[in-house]
Amino acid sequence: MLQCSDGTFYVGATKDPVARTKRHNLGVGARHTAMRLPVRLVWQEEHASELLARGREAELKGWRREKKLELVAKFQREIHPSP
Repeated sequence: MLQCSDGTFYVGATKDPVARTKRHNLGVGARHTAMRLPVRLVWQEEHASELLARGREAELKGWRREKKLELVAKFQREIHPSP
């Protein structure tokens, strides 16, 4: 999941999230992100298949913003735990 400069989220599936984020920041890809640069990767997860990843992508796209914010906050705490 990317967070755009205006605070909105973009959900997508890719095999290489870091490279895909760089491409979005070059303006290549979704119109949503191209109009809201820069973007930053704020959450990711791995799946066993592309089919499962696309299913999860569809699920997340249906979530309200508040639920996405909770997911991002939990992810950030996991990778940057408090001392």
